[in-house]
Amino acid sequence: MTQNLLPKELKLLTSFQTSEITSAFLYFKIAKRIKDKQNKKILLRIAKEEIAHSYIWKHYTGIEPKPNLYKLFFCLFLSYLFGYTFLIKLIETKEYKNIQILREIKEKYPEVSYIISQEEAHEKELINMLKEERLNYIGAMVLGLSDALVELTGTLSGLTFVLMNTKLIALSGIITGIAATLSMASSNYLAEKANGNKKALIASFYTGIAYLITVICLTLPYLLLPKDMFLYALFFMIGVAVFLIFILSAYISIIKSESTLKRFIEMASISLIVTLISFLIGLILKYFFKI
Repeated sequence: MTQNLLPKELKLLTSFQTSEITSAFLYFKIAKRIKDKQNKKILLRIAKEEIAHSYIWKHYTGIEPKPNLYKLFFCLFLSYLFGYTFLIKLIETKEYKNIQILREIKEKYPEVSYIISQEEAHEKELINMLKEERLNYIGAMVLGLSDALVELTGTLSGLTFVLMNTKLIALSGIITGIAATLSMASSNYLAEKANGNKKALIASFYTGIAYLITVICLTLPYLLLPKDMFLYALFFMIGVAVFLIFILSAYISIIKSESTLKRFIEMASISLIVTLISFLIGLILKYFFKI
């Protein structure tokens, strides 16, 4: 039926078709590597529905559905990094936005109503049934990341004008960060153990790893820049902190289907206020102690 389509229409329908078949391939590949039978069943069911959607579009485009390999491999990478539940919700969020476009063309393409009904209701229901183990430790990861962001941005900004040497600041930050990582992980272990959590050790591991990664990211600007460029390192560190806050906010918001902006503003405000206060304290100490 391609002869009845305008070039713009053909491009639009082909993009929908490619998106559906790419998602199907992705779900099949994720399903192969997970052990949970219920999750595997859900993913395989969604994959089959995505394939069916892609062949509905083929009826109009006349083009055999082919996945976008670059997007496929990138999404697989994200699934290893952030978990498959995060990735699937991210994909379905994008597809949900496409529904607004589908509504505009459903009069011309009758099958679109069927696709919309599945995207809006059935698939969303299935996705909410997914139970990924790592999601049980979101609280532990948030604890490690958020605590490290607040403490390290404050510590590093306070030391910047006291030491005025990127290498010394980085060394002090790393020592403080490692000590805080061990303290935070052990404290979280004891707290989880006291609450009767049988997987307290795993929870504390997630907290410690999240804290340590944050320490490395925040001290990196001081390690990479020359020792007299402490001000530039400070600004880069703040930029890295804001970026990490955005990533954390987006991750939690997508998993919990909440607003990213609201969470980002809240977390960024707390971290930046602590950074400013610590920076001012560093200036005051430097002035009074003549350092």
